Amino acid sequence: MRLLLRYSLFLVFTLLFSAQAYATHVRAGEITARRLMDRDGLVYELKFTGYFDEETGRVASEQQTDVKFYISGDRQMLVAPRNEGERVNIGNGTTRNTYYAVYRFPASGQYTISVQIDNRNDGVLNIGPAPTNTLNFFIRTTLTINSFLGLNRTPVLLNAPIDVAATGQRYIHNPGAFDADGDSISYKPYVPFIQVGEPWEGRPVEYKDPTLVQEGPKEDGTYPATFSIDEITGDLVWDAPALKGFYNVAFIVEEWRNGIRIGQIVRDMQIIVRDAPNERPKLDLIPEICVEAGTLVRQVVRATDPNSDRLNLFTSSGVYNSPPVAPALIQPEYGNFTVANQGSAGEVTGLFTWQTGCAHIRENPYEVLFKVEDSPRSGFPNPNLFQKLVDITTVSIRVYGPAPRNLRLEDVSGSPVRAFKLDWDLYRCQVPGAVVDVYRKEGCTNFTPAPCELGLPASLGYTRIARLPVNTVTYTDNNAGAGLRRGVTYSYRIVVTFPRPDVDTTDPTRFTGGTESMASEQACSQLPQNVPVITHVTVDSTHQTAGVITVRWTRPLNYRPAPGEGPFQYRLYRTIGLSGTAFPATPVATINTTLNTSVVDTLFVDRSLNTEQNPYRYKLEFYATVNGVLTKVEETEPASSVRLSSGSSEPGHIRLTWAANVPWDNTYRTHRVYREDPDNPGVFNRIADVAVSGFSSFTYEDDGTDQYLADGGSNIVLDANKSYCYKIETVGSYNSAEVKPELLHNFSQIFCTSPYSDARPCPPVLSVDAEDCSSLDPAAFCGVNTFSNNLSWTYEATGPCDPNVIEYKIYHAAGEGQEFRYIGSQYAPVNTFTHEGLPSFAGCYYVTAMNRYGNESEPSNIVCKENCPVYVLPNVFTPNGDNVNDLLKPFPCPAFVRSVEFRIFNRWGSKVFETKDPEINWDGRNSSGQELPAAQYYYELLIYPESPQQNPPPEKRKGWIQLLR
Repeated sequence: MRLLLRYSLFLVFTLLFSAQAYATHVRAGEITARRLMDRDGLVYELKFTGYFDEETGRVASEQQTDVKFYISGDRQMLVAPRNEGERVNIGNGTTRNTYYAVYRFPASGQYTISVQIDNRNDGVLNIGPAPTNTLNFFIRTTLTINSFLGLNRTPVLLNAPIDVAATGQRYIHNPGAFDADGDSISYKPYVPFIQVGEPWEGRPVEYKDPTLVQEGPKEDGTYPATFSIDEITGDLVWDAPALKGFYNVAFIVEEWRNGIRIGQIVRDMQIIVRDAPNERPKLDLIPEICVEAGTLVRQVVRATDPNSDRLNLFTSSGVYNSPPVAPALIQPEYGNFTVANQGSAGEVTGLFTWQTGCAHIRENPYEVLFKVEDSPRSGFPNPNLFQKLVDITTVSIRVYGPAPRNLRLEDVSGSPVRAFKLDWDLYRCQVPGAVVDVYRKEGCTNFTPAPCELGLPASLGYTRIARLPVNTVTYTDNNAGAGLRRGVTYSYRIVVTFPRPDVDTTDPTRFTGGTESMASEQACSQLPQNVPVITHVTVDSTHQTAGVITVRWTRPLNYRPAPGEGPFQYRLYRTIGLSGTAFPATPVATINTTLNTSVVDTLFVDRSLNTEQNPYRYKLEFYATVNGVLTKVEETEPASSVRLSSGSSEPGHIRLTWAANVPWDNTYRTHRVYREDPDNPGVFNRIADVAVSGFSSFTYEDDGTDQYLADGGSNIVLDANKSYCYKIETVGSYNSAEVKPELLHNFSQIFCTSPYSDARPCPPVLSVDAEDCSSLDPAAFCGVNTFSNNLSWTYEATGPCDPNVIEYKIYHAAGEGQEFRYIGSQYAPVNTFTHEGLPSFAGCYYVTAMNRYGNESEPSNIVCKENCPVYVLPNVFTPNGDNVNDLLKPFPCPAFVRSVEFRIFNRWGSKVFETKDPEINWDGRNSSGQELPAAQYYYELLIYPESPQQNPPPEKRKGWIQLLR
């Protein structure tokens, strides 16, 4: 009822305002929206900018004192009065009228705002049906309000959509779109609309591409003429018109934020084509400008005219201070444009200046549009026949944040945590909501950013370790409490990240980065190294019981024992796994040492290992004699062996992946891949060098090609029925001049596998244990709340199926039509599974088979198990009021019964009682409440079981009951 009343009122308003429909002769227009600074970000100023024909429709234009905004979804209509201070004659027989309304949207969401006006101006050649002054003008804009994306306002279009084009000459228009929120803008063609149906509904007009009204050549004489809009710059180019007259075209201006389209503006514009006795002027192109905030931009703008006509230069952009009725789109300082020789013949120059500042930093560039227009030169034969022509160019100006300065490092290590303290100068641009991002990597890196190269390229390998308020000038890095590693050289850089405009900068958890500053210079250093470091954990032999790993380490670097101090000792510990597992208390090796460099005592060969199945991890403790007692000085970071395995790949290929948990840096190096020669067991050929970056890049896909030819080629064809063996040699470094050797080479275990195949196993054949309902004890399920089903299956590979199954996966559904869910698996050859903890036996199952490549078979046959309904009635009851057997009820513990239908008949076949209560609870009375005499009665019983079937048939029973009193 509320909706009907609201819609009725809407229709009343529509009828009231329909009396103001004028023959308005609209040429062009668009709708924009600007968010007002309210508490919840839902109040917007809506603006329609309309361009009206003053030559044949002045009266109608003057009488168009208001327009109506229609807001779809909310079925709202707003009357927007004309701002009389913004009714401006812009030349070419056109006035620009602006209309405003303020609206509070009910909630976040996407809204379409439309305006419809009667009528278009007459004589438009490429839309129909004629006459065009009978077609209404319909325009719309889409606005997205989404607090998670930040508050939003539409772009504004600063260049009027009316210009004169000349037949045979290239025409260009640019809307001068400016987005004060810094959103990205793109453009695409559209077709003018007319309003039909509901006030907010429209459809395309009958439209013809302007080049097809009359075909002709381009300005340079080549065919055919073209009409297009650049999706990035917004330049709309018609090269070149062939027939004079009016043409209406449309395009969409889209705004994007974080890769999401958040709004659209449709501009419907008119091009006035005339036969011109003069040639158009031309502007010099200006390259993109990229400057650090605080730079004064100075750009000369030059235009020339081939006929020496007089020229006037104009500009539009959001970087200028807007008129008082339209709030400025940026913070000051504003741009300035001066033309000293405006109106000069043949050539005119202007100077654009803009003192950029920190408030101007943003991700997307600022666009500044320059426009030149000619007018009759002195001595032109008939000035009344002169047609003013224009040229346009747009320059992009990107303003970025300066690099943070004077980053310094200080060793503030304490026991046991090792750390660096970072200090830097207070950042020059204290933009509210900006943050300082601290980055770290291992190893010094010479990096000089190119002009306008912001942030840190991912290829450098830096990781962000902290995000701090922009007014922060210090940070202590202790590796999140774990401590930094001695002997490792660390490189630090900082970058400032700025928030997007119009985001909530008071809530750091909702921070949305807009753009980054230039990166600081690096600060690079290492903590003093006075303990050994492990340098090698390399697999020498792969075997289940006789595997061998060689572990090497350095002597204590920078350790200066006192005279007579010693002896010293190394204790080496081992555990299984790349990480996580604790080290045992007993070392695998204890090596006494005097730290004599001529003695080989920094190596241990660890034997009798299962290197085929396990990676191993080692740590080393260093002991010195203090007051006659061996005392631990410190221990090294753990280092593991390299573990090689396989991953998913294309059929006929083998994908290798490897990992190692080591204190040195294996990233941004070149690792080596070796493959065993199938004809020479034990002989491995180097087949590839893999340039790795991060850990995720430790992978290589072998297609049988030998890509390293220095040791001789060994191309082979990989056979899915054969196994191939590989090993990996990693290359790493501590990035420290103190640790020798500088490059650390370590081998993985030998790993053998087969090429990937897309063949799948056959479906298994499934069966489920069944209950013998006829033999069940009526009390079988008393006190039983959970049940289980036993599944078993067989597998037989036929045809192209893969016979090699490694795993079976079991799926369950509560019943027919229900979704199957994975409930467990069994590794082959086990072919049984018990599904426990069920509320009943009812359910359906299927099983699939998996092979070593992770390929899953089609489902097996679906097997559903039924419950055995347990429902037993006594044949005697005594409703005499002694509270013993006064009610007819089923025996205790009925099970798996969803519902019943129970009817009682006397000996003459008349129904005396019925119920659907599973407990029955018959008290010996008829349906009217009268006591029935003692006698024998007969019953019919329908039992609806709990079943996996969607509509299981009921079980039908008949019997007799003796009623005694």
